[in-house]
Amino acid sequence: MNNRDRKSVAGLLLPVLLLALIMTSGCANRQAARHDPGVTIEEARKPVKECVKDDMTYAIDAYDPWECFNRDMYVFNYYFDKYVFLPVVGAYEWIMPDYLEDRISGIFKNFSELKNLTNNILQFKPKPTAITTGRVLVNTTIGLIGMYDPATEMGLLVQKEDFGQTLGHYGVGPGPYLVLPIFGPSTLRDTAGLAVDTSVRAAALNWMTDDLTHQREVEAAVNLTEAIDTRHRTPFRYYQSGSPFEYEFIRKLYLEKRKLDISK
Repeated sequence: MNNRDRKSVAGLLLPVLLLALIMTSGCANRQAARHDPGVTIEEARKPVKECVKDDMTYAIDAYDPWECFNRDMYVFNYYFDKYVFLPVVGAYEWIMPDYLEDRISGIFKNFSELKNLTNNILQFKPKPTAITTGRVLVNTTIGLIGMYDPATEMGLLVQKEDFGQTLGHYGVGPGPYLVLPIFGPSTLRDTAGLAVDTSVRAAALNWMTDDLTHQREVEAAVNLTEAIDTRHRTPFRYYQSGSPFEYEFIRKLYLEKRKLDISK
């Protein structure tokens, strides 16, 4: 295996390994998470050993056999967001002028069209595939690699698809509900889809930066900047709903949204 092949394999495996590492560390933060006076955190209603049962019934039609773990991870995400992610995003917003923030967001949105294009092709959707191809061509050229979005003004709207939707399109059920570290609500199917989409993205980025010096540093900087930009564009804040049932509400909202995404 040559050096380029090793880099490609590393790019594919890194997201999975990182996910496993963070998931194992999530529950270790459980006790510290209970002492924040700023929020009311509802504990799981069952001990961990009772969380996985085939004959259980689930509120509002949500299959959540890993509820204890999911609630702990939801709390972990809250603290990570509050003490790590949002302070970094705040510094980014303070340093960067709004105009540059919008240009950077446009570049990453344009790059994300790779995911949309790939999954529209996999689902054999000719019209969305043609529209997405047009968006990439227009925004990459006239839009200066995505800094501007003339494609939308021309009526070429975003055709969002991911591999989780592709699996659902071919009849794969969602499986158990799962709260991922940092990423948040998901299902077993969508987690597999996320791993595939992340691997394809990593391989594409590896190919694009292959001839650059300090390739790994460049890729790390791109990934970090994209993560910050994504959080910057996401208005959701944990425990600001004012509801004592926020966990259930977010779960229901996510599962219903994914049904709509797949059925369109």
